[in-house]
Amino acid sequence: MDIKAPRGVRDILPDESWRWAYVLDVTAKTMADFGHSEIHLPIFEQTELFSRGVGDTTDIVEKEMYSFTDRGGRGITLRPEATAGMVRSAVEHGLCAQGAASRLWCWGPMFRYERPQKGRYRQFFQIDVETLGLAGAVADIEVIALSAEIFRRLGLKNLEVVLNSVGCPKCRPIYREKLLAHFLTNKDKLCKDCLLRLDRNPLRLLDCKEPGCGAVADAAPAIYDCLCDECAAHFEDVQNGLNTLGFRYKLDKRLVRGLDYYTKTAYEILSGDLGAQNAVCGGGRYDNLSESVGGPHLPGVGFAAGVDRILLVMEEQRCSFGKSLKKEVYVVAQDDTPAVRNAALSLTHKLRMEGIPVEQDAGDALGKKRSAKAQMKSADNAGVAWACIVSQDEAQKIVVVMKNMTTGEQTTVQPEEVARRVKEA
Repeated sequence: MDIKAPRGVRDILPDESWRWAYVLDVTAKTMADFGHSEIHLPIFEQTELFSRGVGDTTDIVEKEMYSFTDRGGRGITLRPEATAGMVRSAVEHGLCAQGAASRLWCWGPMFRYERPQKGRYRQFFQIDVETLGLAGAVADIEVIALSAEIFRRLGLKNLEVVLNSVGCPKCRPIYREKLLAHFLTNKDKLCKDCLLRLDRNPLRLLDCKEPGCGAVADAAPAIYDCLCDECAAHFEDVQNGLNTLGFRYKLDKRLVRGLDYYTKTAYEILSGDLGAQNAVCGGGRYDNLSESVGGPHLPGVGFAAGVDRILLVMEEQRCSFGKSLKKEVYVVAQDDTPAVRNAALSLTHKLRMEGIPVEQDAGDALGKKRSAKAQMKSADNAGVAWACIVSQDEAQKIVVVMKNMTTGEQTTVQPEEVARRVKEA
């Protein structure tokens, strides 16, 4: 076949998809325990939502968005992240009207034109969590605790919480001037992209992964001395709350995240098993995002976690994924007589109605019936617990031989007994 999947995307095949289901099941249960309700967002939004919300000086908006003009002449973008869409939805549908708070989560594909690498794709899947309508530090602490609890329940180890504050529009300009002076002094050491960002948004330079820029950023002044009283108190409250809960964390003055909407808290959870691209999740507070896209003031805090990244860490650490969703029974027709074939079809249907995972022989690629021997080989390859062989006895009555595929033991039963025996085994 000449047509293959485009670069940067991949198929999630059956031998892997059950692991995704496990991660999402654990996530959904944890979300419910923390009071978060699931929401489903559109895969594409108006381009302006991201250019105004995420920030027109970010790599996402400048280089990575999949944008196009639709047939109505509207600018449309495949969502590169979910937070802006979550805020848009909450405002549009009044989820935080009259001072109400909303705890929401979603998951699904996001799209960014990035260089594909291990655990990073151009279509990637994210779990996104938002708490909207709450401005206090308790909401930040809850969100950090929620992300950590998901990973704990999944069995992840060797994780580290990294924390920073990025201030607010009141105190950030002071820090911006200090950063600008520092980077201008070291202008000859900066990469081409950082030189372009220098005047527009020097905070972006703290996030550069180029070694030369990283060394300059490491020597840059920290934001902590520039925080206003409100931001400093909020940051202290977040740290005190994490200490109360027994969280181990470290401060990182370079942590600014890759989106312009963050205010106050910014954090990531890192894994020691992912190499350079080691963030398992990241998030923080964004109190002015709603206003930047034309909505009312709506404080928010949340995080996003890449499912691919989570799976990579779980595989590296040999975490359990629960049981593979295998078929439990394979129904075999002993011969090709209409009575036996119809009885096999009926038994398969009844077992499925009882909630038992069943596979049956449906012939070969040309629609031809297969021998009982060939069907038994398929049952063995399918890894089922039972092969149920349907046949007729000497009195021409339908009977079922239940073969335990682990022990090889066989028992002849009536068709109506099969479901009970499978459930009791």
